[in-house]
Amino acid sequence: MKALHIITGLGVGGAEQQLRLLLRHLPVDSDVVTLTNPGAVADGLTADGVRVTHLGMAGNRDLAALPRLVRLIRAGGYDLVHTHLYRACLYGRLAARLAGVRAVVATEHSLGDTQMEGRDLTRGVRALYLAGERLGRATVAVSPTVADRLRAWGVPDGRIAVVPNGIDLDRFRFDPVRRHETRRRLGLPEGAFVVGGVGRLHPGKRFDLLIGALARLPEDHYLLLVGGGPEESALRRTAHEHGVTDRVLFTGERPCAPDGGPGPDLPSLTCAMDVLAAPSAEEAFGLAVIEALACGLPVRYASCPAVADLPAHAAPDARQVLGGADEFARSLAEVRATAPGPRTAPEAARHYDIARSAALLTDVYTATLTRQPLPDQTPRPSIPTPTTPPAAPSPTPPSQEVASS
Repeated sequence: MKALHIITGLGVGGAEQQLRLLLRHLPVDSDVVTLTNPGAVADGLTADGVRVTHLGMAGNRDLAALPRLVRLIRAGGYDLVHTHLYRACLYGRLAARLAGVRAVVATEHSLGDTQMEGRDLTRGVRALYLAGERLGRATVAVSPTVADRLRAWGVPDGRIAVVPNGIDLDRFRFDPVRRHETRRRLGLPEGAFVVGGVGRLHPGKRFDLLIGALARLPEDHYLLLVGGGPEESALRRTAHEHGVTDRVLFTGERPCAPDGGPGPDLPSLTCAMDVLAAPSAEEAFGLAVIEALACGLPVRYASCPAVADLPAHAAPDARQVLGGADEFARSLAEVRATAPGPRTAPEAARHYDIARSAALLTDVYTATLTRQPLPDQTPRPSIPTPTTPPAAPSPTPPSQEVASS
């Protein structure tokens, strides 16, 4: 099977890095086209041996890019086209059809209740999306929550498959040596309690809320913001206004894989944290939360379908926080007051192993090519529910009852 992946851009972002990780595990001969911005992830894909083509699209309405994309698909002799992100889904589905490729799959990475990839879900945005969706054969949702949103839009159930985002468990496994070295490199004082925030720095992530929470916490608490984006200057001003400039560290964009760039990579920074806080009110999956769980971190989040779609016992130290800076400050203070547990990955992290996601996507490809029904559209986790043990002759001590919390 030969597949072409079309994506809007290849800067450092969740969907972009997820594509790179998937291609390392998919048993498919794959090329990649980026419509714009052949950034750090493009370099990483090239280093992996993937052929990456930059289409040079000038903007959303650069219609001249369409015939170029059609010619590229025809010349490549692809069996299947897989599109990622809004603009690439619109142009990629149409170009594949014009090039004669009928096996077209699209992944919906970032569909929220009110926004998609930072754009408001207006009637026009939705209508254009649905018009393009009809040109493909399958739409992949990264969580059952996103699948439900697609159905609510009117996407037929038989065209939706759930393939969750995946993580490289080995890369995110906690390493005490890496933790010590990274904290020293960041200049963190001995005994600092580090709250982590991971994601693109834009208003929807609500990292300003974490800065407000930090101002309510003792001075041995630090905030480590991992990511780049247009909101960085505003966040620095917010830190200054709250008087916590010296306790907020900005790392800039950090890759998941060590590609030789300056500074520690994301797994190393995750090792350096003591808790991950994810205040974004609207997520399609919550990849940063799952990566933090893989590193054995406690997590406090506002929205995370990846956790909400699993039984509560799958991630016992991942808890939802509703409200603003006061509520997050109280929740983070509670984490600090609790003796830290072992830095081991819970069932939730193992459920999202990238090898499983790649196998599910391969099944979608096979069904699409053979025009067979898609795999179960709403696969629920196979994580078993703990059974209640038989009654013991004497009461269970309270310390044992809370040992797993």
